[in-house]
Amino acid sequence: MHSDNEITPEMVRDSKIYQQWGLTDAEYQLIVDTLDRLPNYTETGIFSGMWSEHVSYKKSKPILRHFWSTNERVLQGPGEGAGILDIGDNQAVVFKAESHNHPSFVEPYEGAATGVGGILRDIFSMGAQPIAVLDSLRFGELDNAHTRHIVDGVIAGIAGYGNAIGIPTVGGEIGFDPVYAGNPLVNVMAVGLMDQKGMQVGQAKGVGNSIIYVGAKTGRDGINGASFASAEFSTEHESDRSAVQVGDPFLEKLVMDATLQAVRDHSDIIVGIQDMGAAGLLSSSSEMASKAGMGIDLDLNQVPQRETAMTPYELMLSESQERMLFVVKKGEEQVILDLFKKANLDAVIIGHVTDDGRYRLRFNDQVVADVPVDFLTHAPKQDLPMVAPKRLAILKADQFVPDVTDLKQTVLDLVGQPTIASKSNLFRHFDSQVRADTVIKPGGDAALVRIRGTKKALAMTTDVNARYLYLNPKVGAKMAVAEAARNIVATGATPIGITDGLNFGSPDNPEVYYELSQAVDGINDLAKQLNTPIISGNVSLYNETDGQAIYPTPMIGMVGLLTDVSKATRIGFQNVGDSIYIIGETNASFNGTEIQKMQAGDIDGQLFDLNDHDEITNQKLILAATDQSLLASVHDLSEGGLIVGLLESAFAGQFSFNVVIDMTAEFLFAETPSRFIVSVAPQNREAFEALAGDSAKKIGEVSAEDQMTIQSSDQLLQLSRQETQTIYQESISWRLKG
Repeated sequence: MHSDNEITPEMVRDSKIYQQWGLTDAEYQLIVDTLDRLPNYTETGIFSGMWSEHVSYKKSKPILRHFWSTNERVLQGPGEGAGILDIGDNQAVVFKAESHNHPSFVEPYEGAATGVGGILRDIFSMGAQPIAVLDSLRFGELDNAHTRHIVDGVIAGIAGYGNAIGIPTVGGEIGFDPVYAGNPLVNVMAVGLMDQKGMQVGQAKGVGNSIIYVGAKTGRDGINGASFASAEFSTEHESDRSAVQVGDPFLEKLVMDATLQAVRDHSDIIVGIQDMGAAGLLSSSSEMASKAGMGIDLDLNQVPQRETAMTPYELMLSESQERMLFVVKKGEEQVILDLFKKANLDAVIIGHVTDDGRYRLRFNDQVVADVPVDFLTHAPKQDLPMVAPKRLAILKADQFVPDVTDLKQTVLDLVGQPTIASKSNLFRHFDSQVRADTVIKPGGDAALVRIRGTKKALAMTTDVNARYLYLNPKVGAKMAVAEAARNIVATGATPIGITDGLNFGSPDNPEVYYELSQAVDGINDLAKQLNTPIISGNVSLYNETDGQAIYPTPMIGMVGLLTDVSKATRIGFQNVGDSIYIIGETNASFNGTEIQKMQAGDIDGQLFDLNDHDEITNQKLILAATDQSLLASVHDLSEGGLIVGLLESAFAGQFSFNVVIDMTAEFLFAETPSRFIVSVAPQNREAFEALAGDSAKKIGEVSAEDQMTIQSSDQLLQLSRQETQTIYQESISWRLKG
C-alpha cells in the first residue's frame, strides 16, 4: 500500500479517488480553484470528510436554518455539542439526540453502543453531568431472523454501554415496520444537568493557546465513517465494517469524570472543549478554529496512536471513540495534562491556535495540509429541488373502516402487535435506576428524573409516528411534537424544549427533500405554539437500501420541567372506584393507524387532522388539574387509540375497568390526537368536573376483578385482564424466539 505522500496530487486528480470519498467533480474543481493548486491526498481526504453531509449538513442546512431556537430559557442553541436551557436556581438542562443508523445495521452491538458513547460526550463536553439516556428505535418486522439479530444486538449495545458507564437508560420508544428492514434506526438522546457558571463551548480562541488531545489512543476504526453515514446501502455490496467504531464504556467513564473535574476546578484556563465525533480529530479541531475565527496548527506525530504506521489521512479521519479536544491557555497546560494522566488517560499537546485563519497539519517535519479553515468547514451549500411525492396526490379522502365483527379477537391481536405490545422484555436489560434519581421508569408516558437537592424533576421522552408523516409530512411532524408534549404533560411537567433526530432517505431525491422541508415546517409550527424551542439535533439522511427509502422519521426528543416532584402523575390506575374520564373529542381517525396496518396490511388514505387549539387547551387542562392534585392517573392516547390507552392504564396499576362509551365499537381504535385518559378519586370529582367543563367526559370506573368490560353503542366487549396482559407483556418475547 502506498503511504499518503507517495500518491501525488496528479494521481489523486487522475484516479478520481475523491469520488469514492463522496466529493463531486464540481466540489473537487472548487478546491483546486480556491487553493490555486491541486490538493494532495491528505487535503483531498480532509475535504471529503468535512464536506460529507453527515458533518457539513450541506444539503439539509438550507432547511434547518428555519428552525425556531430562541426564547427566554435558551442559553445555548444549535451549533455546539448540545443545547442548554435555563431551569431556574442558576441550573441548566443540557440535551441532544444522535443517530447511529448505518453502523447499527452493519454491527448492531458496537453501532448502538458507540451511539450512546458519542451522545454522552456531547453532553459532558458542555460541562454537564449526564443524568439519563433515552432511545428511539425502528426495526423491520420480527418475523425476519436478520431483524431479530439486529434487535438483540442493538438492545444489548445500548444496555452494555449505558449500564457500564453508570448513566440510567430511562425511556424511549420502539417501532416495527417493513420499511426499516434494510435500514434500522438507532437514535439516542442524552440529558445532562449543570450549574450555569460551568457552561463550556467548543471554540479555539487566543493565539498561542494549546490544543490538548485527551482520552483514548487513535486507531484505524471508523475511518471516514462520516462519508459511510452519508451514503445509502445496497444489498449488492458488502457493507464497510471498518467504518464502524468500537466503544469502551469504562474508558469513557474515566474521560467523563476527568472532563467534569477539569470544568469544575479549572474553567478559568479552559478556552474550549469539543468531543471528537463524526470525522474525529479533523472536524473537532477545524470547527473549533472556525467558530472562533482563528487558525490552527497541529503536529500529527504527537497524536497518541494504538496502531503502527498510521498516515495523516487515517489520523485525521479515524473515528476512534472516547476522545476529546481541549483548548487551554498557554502556559497553564500542565494542570490539565496532570489531571488526565492521573486518571491513566492520554493527554498530549498536539498543536496551537494561530491568527492566520489557516488549517495546517505537520507530519514527519513536513506540512501535509495547508488550507483556509473557513473554506474547509463551510461546504458549498446545495439548494436542492423539491417536489411533493406523487403518492400524496392520489391518497383517498375516505377514512379506513376497521372490521370489528370479532371485537375481542381484534383487541387481542392488536395488543400483540410489536409496536403496541409492551417493550419491558427489551428494556429490562437497561439499568434505569443507577444514580437513584429515576422517579418514573420506562413504561410510562415519559420518564421523570429528580434533580437532587431541589423539589424539581425533569421529564423526558422520544416520539414519532412515521406512518402519519408518510401520509402527510407536515401534519405528521406536528403530531410527533404534540405527542411528545402530551407525554411530558402526562407526568405533570411543562414542556420546555426539543431536540430532534431527522431520519430521512436520500436528499438527492426531490420527493425526500420535500418531506424533510415539510417536516421541519410542521415541527416549527407546533413548537412555537408550545414555547418549546428546537435547541439541538441531528440529521441522518440516505436511510435507504436499493433505492427504497424509509418512512420520513423525525424523532422528537422533548424535555419538561416539573417544579414540585410530589405532584408527579403516572399512567396506572390507582384505586378501585376512581372515575375514568376521556379528555378530547374522538373522531373517525383511522388512516395510518395500527388497526389499518394490522387489518389492511399497509397504510393508505389522507391523514386525519390535528386541531392545534384543542391540543393546547387539553394539555393546559391536564397541567392545571395536576397542579391542584386532582388526578390519580394520566395517560395520553396515541397508537392503538382508546382501547390501548385503557388497557395500559389498567396493566400499569394491576386494575381493571368498567367503561361505557356513546360510540360504535370501531371508534375504540381511532387514533384522534389531543386526547388523554385520566382517573379521579371520588373526593376530587366535583372540583375536576368544574375545572374541565365540557372537555372531559366520564366513561367509567376502575375495578378490581379480572374482567374488563366496555359497552359501546353497538357491542359489549369483555376481556380477561390476565389473558390480555399476558399477550401484551410476552408478545415481543414470543416473536424474538421465532
